[in-house]
Amino acid sequence: MKVLMFGWEFPPHIAGGLGTACYGLTKGLAVNGVDVAFVMPKASGDEDQSLIKIINASDVEVDPRFSPFFMQGGETTYIQVNSQMIPYVGLDDYYNVINQIDSGVFISGDKRRYEFSGRYGSNLMQEVDRYAEVAAEIAKHEQFDVIHAHDWLTYKAGIAAKKVSGKPLVVHIHATEYDRSGEHNINDIVYGLERYGMGEADMVCAVSELTRRIVIEKYHIPADKVVTLHNAVVPNDKTVEREKNVKEKIVTFLGRVTFQKGPEYFVETARKVLEKDSNVRFVLAGDGDMMPRIIERVAELGIADRFHFTGFLRGSDIDKMFGMSDVYVMPSISEPFGISPLEAMRAGVPVVISKQSGVAEVLQYAIKVDFWDIDATADAIYGLLHYPALSKLFVNKGKEEVDNLKWENVARKLKDIYTKVVNR
Repeated sequence: MKVLMFGWEFPPHIAGGLGTACYGLTKGLAVNGVDVAFVMPKASGDEDQSLIKIINASDVEVDPRFSPFFMQGGETTYIQVNSQMIPYVGLDDYYNVINQIDSGVFISGDKRRYEFSGRYGSNLMQEVDRYAEVAAEIAKHEQFDVIHAHDWLTYKAGIAAKKVSGKPLVVHIHATEYDRSGEHNINDIVYGLERYGMGEADMVCAVSELTRRIVIEKYHIPADKVVTLHNAVVPNDKTVEREKNVKEKIVTFLGRVTFQKGPEYFVETARKVLEKDSNVRFVLAGDGDMMPRIIERVAELGIADRFHFTGFLRGSDIDKMFGMSDVYVMPSISEPFGISPLEAMRAGVPVVISKQSGVAEVLQYAIKVDFWDIDATADAIYGLLHYPALSKLFVNKGKEEVDNLKWENVARKLKDIYTKVVNR
């Protein structure tokens, strides 16, 4: 079986969990005998292509005269978003609707290439439309059985490929607008794109039961069309070195510093823990629109000497951070899944996660609390820091549990979904 897959990023150059999930899933599909051609807006050339084929959309020539997705110049309305906007792990800012002039000038008869940034900047919606135009061109020439599109940025591309090829479309929901913006700040344009993609799809994959319920209830997608496909974690071939150069215990938050991730609850919990034990350091690893507010709150509480802000981490720096950590905390307000707790457990770090996360559905050896319950979260952290037997139990059992969450098992279920839609 051959799959034409559309994503927005792929390791080693990633801005969040979406790229990590795409990497694990494509490797798992390869193990299950599925060939994947993975299309991304801008490839860097150093992506791992040992098991899949990477198609760089920036290298594809299109003839706009014959594209139903091309608008002949003129004024077009797009959405301008903050440059740190990440589709999977949270929107950092409010949207502003602006008018942009399409500067794509071409000589009649000539083909053109679009130079995609592959980022999440102010031209994002323009790139989404052009990505769909390129997707239609790719679908004319690639041989495949099914189309797979990840998150709302690629839904137009998936639909374009479906219209050109007549092949079935599977869309993958890693996060929804309700997760990113909350119940009362929904952006109608992004919500509309999400609902459009789900409506046009032959099957919808949600990363958790939590997300599946949102898709059914908020987007009004038929329940028999939506399936849950939990994420997994890529095994770590190397041993994470457990070392730190400070004597205090270290509690870590790793993720986007946005509303969705609940960083303010991490700060308030830190204050509670420090009231009982001042020999603890708290690390907030990440970046996002709430960072100034979080720094101000840390200063207000008088705990700045116990707090460290590392900025966004990736690759080996994440391993180093886990190697120094005694507890990992994910207090997310709304988390479709959440791969980072799995990475922490894989590295031998006990975790405290919110009940409002998809990953809580698959983990037994994680302490689960309501995101808003800072007392319960503080008690959990204190217990893991001060009772070695408790910490050891969650470390050993947690690593064993996570090692059994394999992408090849997820991919086997996904292959069954492909087979179902292809045989309809």
